[in-house]
Amino acid sequence: MQFHHHGYVSHDPRIQPAAGIGLDRPADLPDEFDVLVAGTGPAGTITAAQLSQFPHIHTRLIDRRPHRLKIGHADGIQARSVETFQAFGFAGRLTDEAYRITEMAFWKPDPEDHDRIVRTARPADDPKGISEFPHLIVNQSRIIDYFNEFMANSPSRMAPDYGIEVLGLENTGEGDHPVHVTLRYTAGPREGEERTVRVKYVVGGDGAHSVVRRAIGRQHVGQQANHAWGVMDVLATTDFPDIRLKCAIQSRAGSILHIPREGGHLFRMYVDLGEVTDERAATVRQTPLEEIVAKANAILHPYTLEVKHVAWWSVYEVGHRVTDKFDDVPAEREGEQMPRVFIAGDACHTHSAKAGQGMNVSFQDGFNIGWKLGYVLTGRSPETLLETYSAERQVVAQNLIDFDREWSTLMARPAEEFENPAELEDFYVKTFEFPAGFMTQYTRSLITGADDRQSLAAGFPVGKRFKSAMAARVCDTNPLHLGHLATADGRWRIYAFADGAAAGQDSALARWAQWLGSAPDSPVVRYTPADGDDDALFDVKVVYQQGHQQIDINAVPRVFKPTVGPFGLTDYNKVFGTLEGNDIFDVREIDRGGAVVVVRPDQYVAHVLPLDDTAGLAAFFNAFLLEPAQAATEPTPTPVTEGV
Repeated sequence: MQFHHHGYVSHDPRIQPAAGIGLDRPADLPDEFDVLVAGTGPAGTITAAQLSQFPHIHTRLIDRRPHRLKIGHADGIQARSVETFQAFGFAGRLTDEAYRITEMAFWKPDPEDHDRIVRTARPADDPKGISEFPHLIVNQSRIIDYFNEFMANSPSRMAPDYGIEVLGLENTGEGDHPVHVTLRYTAGPREGEERTVRVKYVVGGDGAHSVVRRAIGRQHVGQQANHAWGVMDVLATTDFPDIRLKCAIQSRAGSILHIPREGGHLFRMYVDLGEVTDERAATVRQTPLEEIVAKANAILHPYTLEVKHVAWWSVYEVGHRVTDKFDDVPAEREGEQMPRVFIAGDACHTHSAKAGQGMNVSFQDGFNIGWKLGYVLTGRSPETLLETYSAERQVVAQNLIDFDREWSTLMARPAEEFENPAELEDFYVKTFEFPAGFMTQYTRSLITGADDRQSLAAGFPVGKRFKSAMAARVCDTNPLHLGHLATADGRWRIYAFADGAAAGQDSALARWAQWLGSAPDSPVVRYTPADGDDDALFDVKVVYQQGHQQIDINAVPRVFKPTVGPFGLTDYNKVFGTLEGNDIFDVREIDRGGAVVVVRPDQYVAHVLPLDDTAGLAAFFNAFLLEPAQAATEPTPTPVTEGV
């Protein structure tokens, strides 16, 4: 963690200096402000958290509940989400309290006695080592708590406004605050009072029954799967041996998806309640808890389950729906009208809970729209940047629906109907990368370049998330994951992988660095605010092919040692060498002639270029960045990466 560059800090260094709206944040919503985020679920909360790093943007996060979420219904945290939490500074703390999945057990009817179940397989959860981050189980409310802490510690000093709901909205198209939103207080001394606020943008993360979605005329497209499941978080005594392992259990009596929870005792069971016929449709949601427990015992036979305490339970029917578009621009007006209202999370895609995808995909929705709104509202980018949100995230949601439909269908299929008894576990292993969150690959757009030079860095596919790898930081000799150093501060990352020459020698890297640090057409020179730190907009790092002991830090070009803070201190933390036996050039298949890898603020690889294509790098950023105006008022964020 880096701090002290603005002066000595003796308090918690995660608390950033207040700035902008954080200097005098009004207690109540004003009549006009910049961004209204509706819903304190995963999508809305991470959107607000990202926007909290832009203190000159006045963002408000509202929720109809009168208090923080106490019981979160989602609990599965895929590795891609943990990567994201690292950028917000709490991956380590969350991992410490969560349940960690390392294997998944599969149970089937005993071939010798079909009325009994036996364990048939126990594959590793991440057999191919797709991520260095774990697959976790933890209550959704704890994740929201960590994001709320991040917002409170941000320069904006943001906090949720509970007890306020959206009744409707209208994009009038007039003035600087064209979206008029009707609100109602649902709790407190103003309960029942209605008022209208005027904002520049709205993000609707207000759930499957989203008022924001209905207000902009968007509709869910899809259908119910006509299959019901009972879900319960319980404390119980049992002789089932894998009660602390994630399990897919299939018996002649039905199916269970079993998920141990954090804390060592609590667990969740999704219990198959069977097909929902026309006759059952009206009553299935009234299925009593006792019936769900009895069904679980029938499926677990010969093992038994005695429930001692129920933290939460519900009955739901599987649905697979995705909204026709994720913003308010009609299809016939695309390219003419700029979006003002966006929807994210369950407001635009719903699916079964058993693949552990809803919350995880929602986080990426919010991360995506958050930094883009930040760039537009601070004058860093034109409004056209906002068109990429729906274009990128709707494809991801549709892919999720397709995957979830197949997985939930397999989970619901009676065991005796499988031609191949191992089909379920084979599907789980074969498709692991998708539910883990690593199959998202954005196509070429305003902010994602062509992949024609992909061979220069084959291990960093353009459009996919930046898959971290180890390198040795020269200044302090620490071996570190490069990706773990990228905080959710809204900056672009530019990684320069050197050709073979040593620091200080004439080389392709040295010439590239000279251009990046001084040429008028360099994005660093052209777009960095004059009153900001050298790395205010671009976090530029270099990785040499030599080991750290062979690199002379004084010979490294200045662009990799930026001046930061009011005292003009030099940041030496951006220079890296390779690790013996774990060379990043080999691990990520980087050309020994060098390469440039550009990574977006939301951690996705935007471009791969050779060191001699400075024109290509300049053209890429020229397509969506504006020269500093309002952006110059943004202070350099204080990094919040933990563990470095």
